[in-house]
Amino acid sequence: MRTGDPRPAPARHAAAAPVDPDRWPDVAATPTASAARTAVAAAVVRHALRRLPLRVRFADGSELGLGGPLLCIHRPDAFHARIGLHGLIGFGESYMAGEWDAPDPVAALTVLAAHVAELVPAPLQRLRGLWARRQPSARRNTPAGSRSNISHHYDLSNDLFALFLDETLSYSSAVFRGLPAHWDLLADAQRRKVDRLLDLAEVRDGSRVLEIGTGWGELAIRAAARGARVTSLTLSAEQRELALERIAAAGLTDRVGVELCDYREARGTYDAVVSVEMIEAVGAEFWPTYFRTLDARLAPGGRAALQAITMPHDRMLAGRSTYTWIQKYIFPGGLLPSVEAITESVRDHTGLTLARRDGYGAHYAETLRLWRERFTERADDVDALGFDETFRRMWTFYLAYSEAGFRSGYLDVQQYLLTKEETDR
Repeated sequence: MRTGDPRPAPARHAAAAPVDPDRWPDVAATPTASAARTAVAAAVVRHALRRLPLRVRFADGSELGLGGPLLCIHRPDAFHARIGLHGLIGFGESYMAGEWDAPDPVAALTVLAAHVAELVPAPLQRLRGLWARRQPSARRNTPAGSRSNISHHYDLSNDLFALFLDETLSYSSAVFRGLPAHWDLLADAQRRKVDRLLDLAEVRDGSRVLEIGTGWGELAIRAAARGARVTSLTLSAEQRELALERIAAAGLTDRVGVELCDYREARGTYDAVVSVEMIEAVGAEFWPTYFRTLDARLAPGGRAALQAITMPHDRMLAGRSTYTWIQKYIFPGGLLPSVEAITESVRDHTGLTLARRDGYGAHYAETLRLWRERFTERADDVDALGFDETFRRMWTFYLAYSEAGFRSGYLDVQQYLLTKEETDR
């Protein structure tokens, strides 16, 4: 520290491991934005940061912000060049490359999420179509595209997911009795979430149930344990394999069938349809098809129970065609709907009635915190599975970024009940 200088010394930065250029070409590549573009990006970024409740520290020890969680920018030129070239994709890739960090990434990202609508000046927002990247056509959620998109994430490794999920292998928001939560309470909270959805759908002995999105089988198992007969659909071969093992271990093979099948290919009618955080993988183009499928598969008097992550309607409309870091690295083809988009799709494309909606955003923030902490604790085991440091930084950013979205209130998670009228006899 310089004598008499009240500012703290720059945080020491442990150099990240070299990035594998074959595995992570866009992260390993040195940003090559023009000097003018980098300068504009730096001006925009610094203008935004100095007005936020953050403490942003640069490699030379200088700081910006109104005070708050610390964000350390170790390589400002690369950081600004990536943002100038690729916007928020560049922001995430810069973290993967180790060019910036934060002692508490959730706290720093929560501030950014809370002010996301203000980060880019209004004139540049109006020119979004000129500078924001568009979603690749190859990532459309056609039947073939959906299989590829789902495989990218869910076929990574069952062993990887088992490292940070609880014993139920549930990869969606839990519903806790109280907050904050503890790891030992997570499995019960996941079962509570499943049971609440099954109760909404009135699943009981003899019910015919269609599940869209198997996961690793927990909901199908609990529905079958009630005496229901379950047809569960998935596009992930890895998930199906383990789900079938778990169903067999529970002695429920005669009550549950798991099909490697797109929701659009479903046939038959059911008393209940249940789908947990699957609509996020459907894409806006196919939301009408998804809801029409629910309607077509429900018998008269049937009930559909859904769990869905939602985002603000105005932000969804502004960014629905934009290519994001999450879409590039985590969920290809994914798009979060808004409450309004779901309401309009049900109203305009089905004969179903939206009978109930409950939000649990704070519960998802806690669920993600527990996953993130577990993932961090199991870093050596992640390495042992063959995933490198860049992958670990990517997943740390993904989990922290998602948690921050819920903590800021930018994201929410809803449970919906949709009902279908009885027909006249």
